[in-house]
Amino acid sequence: MQAVNETDQGSCRCGQVSLKVRGRPLMTMACHCKGCQRMTASAFSLSALFPQDCVEVSGLETVIGGLHGDLRHHFCPHCLSWVFTKAEMFGPLMNVRASMLDQTAEAAPFIETCVTEKLGWVTVPARHSYPQFPPMEDFPKLMAEFSETAN
Repeated sequence: MQAVNETDQGSCRCGQVSLKVRGRPLMTMACHCKGCQRMTASAFSLSALFPQDCVEVSGLETVIGGLHGDLRHHFCPHCLSWVFTKAEMFGPLMNVRASMLDQTAEAAPFIETCVTEKLGWVTVPARHSYPQFPPMEDFPKLMAEFSETAN
């Protein structure tokens, strides 16, 4: 996984929305909820949590899709790829779709969420599993443990 000062780049399917992330994510995740299954047309979504000031989005202005509430799912307006998610509950953080980054193979999920909705044949190498989302008070401990996995 990339070091603190390294960058990774990526883009949506058509390349008209580009991403540049600086440093290592705070945590990587797989979400098995039915909503993520439907938005990805797959068994789960993969994400990498970054401080907002470590993510640069350029190109076309994203549009909101999926849910239109507290979670703001940002999509490319041309190819409709799901690029990242922002939410007030995240604070100054962005949940980048890890599969949009060029170094996706290095973003194996550290935690998996919503395993009560997980498809029975799916196996994910996550270190921690949660029936729904982890309690917010667990995130500092999880991010500290995740950061130790790089050392």
